[in-house]
Amino acid sequence: MISRLLTASLSLLCLCGSPFLHAAEPETVSLQFANALTAPAPAVGTTANSEGASTPVTTELPQRTPINTGAHAKASSDLWDRIRKGFGIPNLVDNPNVDRHIAAFQARPQAITNLMERGSKYLYHIVSELEARGMPTELALLPLVESAYNPMAFSPAKAAGLWQFIPSTGRDFRLQQNWWVDERRDVLASTAAALTYLQAVYELQGDWHLALASYNWGENAVLRAVNSNRNAGRPTDYNSLRMPKETAQYVPKLQAVKMIVANPERYGLRLPPIPDEPYFVTVERDQGMDVALAAKFAEMPLNEFLALNPAYNRPIIPGNHDADLILPVDNARKFSENFAAHGGPLLSWKTYSLPRGARVEQVAQSLKLSPDALRSANGLPPRAKLAAGYTLLVPHATDITAPIETAETSKPGVQNKSSSRAPSPALNKAAARAPAKKTPTRRG
Repeated sequence: MISRLLTASLSLLCLCGSPFLHAAEPETVSLQFANALTAPAPAVGTTANSEGASTPVTTELPQRTPINTGAHAKASSDLWDRIRKGFGIPNLVDNPNVDRHIAAFQARPQAITNLMERGSKYLYHIVSELEARGMPTELALLPLVESAYNPMAFSPAKAAGLWQFIPSTGRDFRLQQNWWVDERRDVLASTAAALTYLQAVYELQGDWHLALASYNWGENAVLRAVNSNRNAGRPTDYNSLRMPKETAQYVPKLQAVKMIVANPERYGLRLPPIPDEPYFVTVERDQGMDVALAAKFAEMPLNEFLALNPAYNRPIIPGNHDADLILPVDNARKFSENFAAHGGPLLSWKTYSLPRGARVEQVAQSLKLSPDALRSANGLPPRAKLAAGYTLLVPHATDITAPIETAETSKPGVQNKSSSRAPSPALNKAAARAPAKKTPTRRG
């Protein structure tokens, strides 16, 4: 019943539209969230665990506070006021961890200012998306807890991006992860996926504190904890559940940040001013190009360009990646002007298939490149062992026909026949063959 109720609720959603990193990978997200219409529901009275087995659960859902579906009115030019007016999650009370997190921020007053300044690039967009979905605006503060508003954050559990999606959850929510891009780091795509997930777990749990615990720990784990307490006659609210230490700190930390944003002066802290206006706009493109050249067109330092466009795994924006650039308003205009005036090539890299038995150092020496530069361009750790046929990016001007002397090529009769593992970047979207859509396997 729970699964069927969730499927129905998500169908409606589809119609409508460090201490900061995960220390452990949460349980796999059920694909009923990302693909509710195609996944079969388990039998009534059961839910699937992370291994796919069914575990009995109660069909009783807790009472819930409906998500506000009204638009939040803009009352001033200050984004903080707009965020405060959209608060809608009940305060977490009687939890001493909230005061501990507030005290930690008070002990380092500059930290909250620095974190919010970093988040200022993304907050207007996140708040607008929350309002469009009728969701509480304190959720715009969740990336501070997740990633410290760092879109390049990467946890030991391999969670990535502002919203810290693990690989499996990212795939469930159709975030591309391949040789060229990782959309878990894409600001627009990951935000849309995170809000969809949060909506789904709220509809499942009927309680924002439990929904947030589900986002961190996994919805099935929270359901089991709730049912364990209910069967034992204990309360089933967030404060009463047995949960991992990280999850037990997760909602209190968000509550602490919310209280600071609500009244920073009370805690002797300062929030940086953030105007209530878009920080960035989208810029359409239909050609692949070097990341560095795109930053040059926008007249932005590379690190600032990547803070808004962090999804690229290589120094190339592939032409067959159907995503626009996001740039500050003034820089978007400069990008368009400089791109139109550019008469040279857009790509300075090409792909090279690694011969059998060759090492990165040997390839670099043959191509007259620095091994460190070659590793950096290809995202390779110092001691990476690569199989024959692995695709490397090399500067376009290098001579890839130069012979490479290896233990394998010195053997008589050995021919290096291998295929590339990564496609060459397409210059035009029209010329790129769209990848076939894969229907995911349902997991619980």
